[in-house]
Amino acid sequence: MAELSSLAALLAEVEREVRIDPDRRYVTGLSMGGTGSWALAARYPRRFAAAVPVCGSWLRESAPRLTAVPVWTFHGEEDEVIPVSHTERLVDALRALGGPVRFTRYPGVGHDSWTRTYDDPEVYDWLLAQSRPGDPTLRTVPAPTAAAADSHVEPA
Repeated sequence: MAELSSLAALLAEVEREVRIDPDRRYVTGLSMGGTGSWALAARYPRRFAAAVPVCGSWLRESAPRLTAVPVWTFHGEEDEVIPVSHTERLVDALRALGGPVRFTRYPGVGHDSWTRTYDDPEVYDWLLAQSRPGDPTLRTVPAPTAAAADSHVEPA
């Protein structure tokens, strides 16, 4: 996938120019960008501290590569552009492998699940609590317990 390699090169260039914390790189996107978020995290799992794909789709076969990346994904149940089943399949595969994944589905919401997601301060608190393993001075939030890992359904 040339697009992923090109995006990785662009990120590396930005990181050379801008001061960043390499243990707190996050990937997020919506719709096609949500798909890109899944793909980028799967291709470069050690590069990201966490991923927040929103109404995206990706290959469930990539789940083993994603188990090292904490994921919180969002999808509207009434999405007619990218069916929620695409996210469900990948979340199920990640959970079967013990991957750290949260899934919030929005009942009665179509493709625009990003407005509620990006308006939610809890998303940013969760992201900032994530860091790549390796630096013991940075806190990494453990994978949710079985009870907490259940799909979260937001009221409409």
